[in-house]
Parts: sequence; structure tokens; C-alpha cells
Amino acid sequence: MAQFITFGLPKGSLQEATLDLMKRAGFEFTVSSRSYFPTCDDPEVKAVMFRAQEIAKYTERGVMDVGLTGLDWILDSTADVVEVADLIYSKVTTQKARWVLAVPENSPVKEAKDLEGKRIATELVHVVEDYLKRHGVKAEVEYSWGATEVKVPDIVDAIVDLTETGSSLRAHKLRVVDTILETNTKLIANRAAWADPWKRQKIENMAMLLQGALEADGKVGLKLNARNEVLTAVIAELPPGKMPTVSPLRDHEGNAIPWSAVEVILPQNTVRTLIPALKRAGAQDIIEYPLNKIIY
Repeated sequence: MAQFITFGLPKGSLQEATLDLMKRAGFEFTVSSRSYFPTCDDPEVKAVMFRAQEIAKYTERGVMDVGLTGLDWILDSTADVVEVADLIYSKVTTQKARWVLAVPENSPVKEAKDLEGKRIATELVHVVEDYLKRHGVKAEVEYSWGATEVKVPDIVDAIVDLTETGSSLRAHKLRVVDTILETNTKLIANRAAWADPWKRQKIENMAMLLQGALEADGKVGLKLNARNEVLTAVIAELPPGKMPTVSPLRDHEGNAIPWSAVEVILPQNTVRTLIPALKRAGAQDIIEYPLNKIIY
């Protein structure tokens, strides 16, 4: 009987970035606009789409073996799952996102204790309640179904909302009082699935490929040839700390020739100045190529 894992993909704002990452990792999903069951080109992966807020709890229950969701939703749902890998990507940036406590610019609230007796709107209710408890503050926390920024000051006194760049908060003339939580996407597994040797290996393989795809973001490979007499000068042009692979070249008959091939991985934004410098130092046959994955 064929074995497979059930994979939970986040539907909504993170969907497009997730499908792109999965493709770069080697797993291509076809998503129908009316279906919650994407198909994967890997027959060992059966996919289902849920809101990110639900994936941790459903993974805990065994509805799926493995899933992608945020640390924030794992904590807020108090789900007991295996956190397999950190995958720092989002819909906008490659940085961690922040849940921040924010108030109108003219609000008297300056720190957590000033929230005593106030009303706070957020999607992250349990995490915010724990935050208030740690600070010894009693305040009312209500669930927000969206458009959280517009609820202050007329409906609530403060909000706790997710931000990547802070642009939406500034547009609504809100001031950040504190960061409640830094969050990023995590690959999580059901504990029973993790205890199954075949499923665990499949999940670990998937984690390796996903992390390799993220590691390749913003990097390119560079190949070049150089005469041995200028090889030291060519390598000296590479950024400090870079250790290129250097291989001797041979002619068509297998005889050694006074040339070497150099290969190195570099940040993409460095090559626009580096390639001309390498050429001036004597490099030839320079090739820049994109990278899908880097596995260390």
C-alpha cells in the first residue's frame, strides 16, 4: 500500500509566498480556486488548505501529519506539536513579523501598566491575555475579525496587530507601545506522525529542502576561468571570507594547462560591481547563474 503524508498549507495572505517556496523546494502544487485540496506533483504528499490560525490545532489532532503555520498561532492555540523547522519568510519580507501593541498617537498609554481597565482588540487573544498577566494588568481583550486598526480610538483603547513594515500602522496614525511577540512560519508535525519512521524521514527531507530554498534567496553562483598567473589577483577580488572552489583545467587530451576554474556562491547584490573587477583582474568566461537551493 502506498504511503503518504497529509500536508496542511496556509490559505490566505501567506498562500502565494508558501506555494512559491514549496515550488523552489521541489514540490509543485496545483490549486483550484474552489477546492481546499491542492494536488502535488509528489504522489507521497496529499495537501489540504486551512487558515493558518487553524493548522496547529488540526495538526495536533492528526487531521494532518505536517503543516506550515506561524509561531503566533501555535502559541495562541496552545497546540502540542513538534516544531520541525523555522522558515523565515512572509508575504512581504524575509524577516520575522511582529505582533505589536499600538495606540493612537495622542493616547496617554505609554507602557503596559497604562492599559489597566482598558479594552484591547486583537486576533491573538490568548497570547495578549498572557502578556497582560505577566505585567499584572487587568484589561478586556476582545477578538477582532479584521480591520483592527480602524477600531481605535472609538471602539477600543488599543490594539495588538501583526506588522511587517509598520506602514499600515503609520497610515492609521498609530504609535507602537511594545512588541508582544516576534513570529515566523514554522514547519510543524503531529507527534504520532513524527514517531512513524517513514513519515518522519519524509518530513525531515521536506524541511531540508525548504530551508535550502530559503538559504538560496538573494544569492547566485559565479563561475569563471583564469590563468594561473593571475589566479591570486582574481581570488583577491572576492568578498572577505568567501572560499571559492578552485579546480585545475585540462585540454581535450587530458593534459594539464596553466588555467584554473573558480566557482563561488555570492550575494546577488554584490555581483554588479564584482564582475567588472574580476574581469579587470584577468578572469575570463564569467558565468552568473541562479540558485534554487543551498544545502549546508
